[in-house]
Amino acid sequence: MLIRLATIEQIRAIEADADANGYSYTDMMDSAGRAIADRSIQILKKFEKPRLTIIIGKGNNGGDGLVAGLYIAQDHPDADVRFYLLAERDDEYIKTVREAGLFIALEADDKDKRVLRNMIASSDLVIDALFGIGARLPIKGEAQKILRNVNREINARRDAQPEKLIINPAKPAQIPSASSLYVLAVDCPSGMNCDTGEVDNDTIPADETITFISAKKGQFLYPAANYVGELTVADIGISKQLNAVKAVTDMVIDSSWAKKHLPNRGNNGHKGTYGRVLVIAGSTNYIGAPALSAEAAYRSGAGLVTIGTPISVVMALAGKLSEATWMMLPHDMGVISEGALSTVLKDLNKMKSLLVGPGLGSEKTTGDFLKQLLTVSNEEKKPGKRRLGFGTSTDDTTETDDEAVSLPPLIIDADGLNLLAEMDKWWDLLPENTVLTPHPGEMGRLCGISTADVQENRWQLAREKAKEWNIILVLKGAYTAIASPNDEFMLLPFAVDALATAGTGDILAGLIAGYLAQGLPAFEAACIAGYVHGLAGQIAGETKSSRSVIASDVLSYIGDALQAIES
Repeated sequence: MLIRLATIEQIRAIEADADANGYSYTDMMDSAGRAIADRSIQILKKFEKPRLTIIIGKGNNGGDGLVAGLYIAQDHPDADVRFYLLAERDDEYIKTVREAGLFIALEADDKDKRVLRNMIASSDLVIDALFGIGARLPIKGEAQKILRNVNREINARRDAQPEKLIINPAKPAQIPSASSLYVLAVDCPSGMNCDTGEVDNDTIPADETITFISAKKGQFLYPAANYVGELTVADIGISKQLNAVKAVTDMVIDSSWAKKHLPNRGNNGHKGTYGRVLVIAGSTNYIGAPALSAEAAYRSGAGLVTIGTPISVVMALAGKLSEATWMMLPHDMGVISEGALSTVLKDLNKMKSLLVGPGLGSEKTTGDFLKQLLTVSNEEKKPGKRRLGFGTSTDDTTETDDEAVSLPPLIIDADGLNLLAEMDKWWDLLPENTVLTPHPGEMGRLCGISTADVQENRWQLAREKAKEWNIILVLKGAYTAIASPNDEFMLLPFAVDALATAGTGDILAGLIAGYLAQGLPAFEAACIAGYVHGLAGQIAGETKSSRSVIASDVLSYIGDALQAIES
């Protein structure tokens, strides 16, 4: 399945549509409370006699918290369930809480917030059900005081952890530590805007957020993304056939979708079955880039990978990368020259995908080669003539091959993008469904704007330019955005600092090339590759210190990522 990515307005429309079709707001609240309770009980298992505080707001978010507390008290009798209310409520849930004899504190009776601070200080779990998607910033009045005091006690509790002075971390002393405090936010941390990603100064950072119906856009935008913690999207029983649900077309990729869309493999396959990739990359100053891309293409499952690069790069890499085949390209002082086109064209029709760009450098002769390559004719060959590239012509007596040359599915990355940006109306040169994989700086050069302008409006810019340029756009960064000219939009669920190192972009491009060679459509290939890449980076960062991860580490965990997806 895919996780829908909705705005506040879309969520409210879904709830109204569900209510109008017989699934009431009460039903939704009960299901949400059940989901919160189930997750809370899992968290509380490590505590013998756990204590938890649920902070309750005035609206439906507070109702979810009341229902959750009732279920926790019912299913976990050893738990000490306590409620702190922003304001008195008059609904069946608070009446049931009172009848159950559970502890309730009212903000109006706690002017100095001493009761609130004591409740937080003595809790193992805090459930933040103060505000949901409807929070208006900045938070003012008594709600602000609640947030501020909760934060104060959470910080004090965490600061109270005993300091561990360890000379040799390989043999740490056994120092008992204070009980940890876990914060679970309901729908979103109180104080964040679920559309824009803005946060109030007193927003409570969550260790985990459990949200309902769909993910919210603000949960993947900064600075709010820093407050969300681990995100779980809980199904509360709303039919996916509702019109309001179908109207939400933006998606977050999850592992089940990735598993479903991985290319099929059979025991009777051979290397030709899984496609041939051509990687045109590398120069004297950037020798490693083509190797990273080529190995990633192999790790995706591609059958054969050929690297087209200058002879100096071949000599440096041939002993390191045993699996690749080589296409030695004409060069000028170690960079691919415009004379390389004829060499590339000889084998181009054998290729199922073509990656151009990693480590190419920025020399003019390489830019001329790229422009010639992009202008290879896709027209059927006329009798006696064959247009092989930019500025190439023949007379009627020229010998030609029977097969016209056309570009296979194409990915342009890294220096290829920078060379592209220097060409007038470069987008007119690209075949349909070309995949571009810019980071924000490269995107800025392609658009003629600053990196800051790209970051300010990443998602909308990706949509607009995918359509304007008629390409698949992979805008890299925390929560990489992938857009197509057909209004498809996918978000990757990864913000991984382990990937913030040279060469990881070359790996992503190689993975896309591998999946294209195996026959996936361009948009799906980009999405699958992005998910595998992000997961491999996450595993690498969790297995090692993310500070120490380098691109080759990410390569080594691609198999682990695929195994996790497939299992």
